[in-house]
Amino acid sequence: MTASSKQHNDEEEEEIREHLQDVDDGCGCAEIWEHMSEERDDA
Repeated sequence: MTASSKQHNDEEEEEIREHLQDVDDGCGCAEIWEHMSEERDDA
């Protein structure tokens, strides 16, 4: 894997996880679902 390819993959992974950055570590499925539902309502 080249450095450019790795950087692209890192940026893509960060973009995928961006919507969960406000979720606390260790929370369960219900908390994640609630967070995602609230985000969807705001959109």
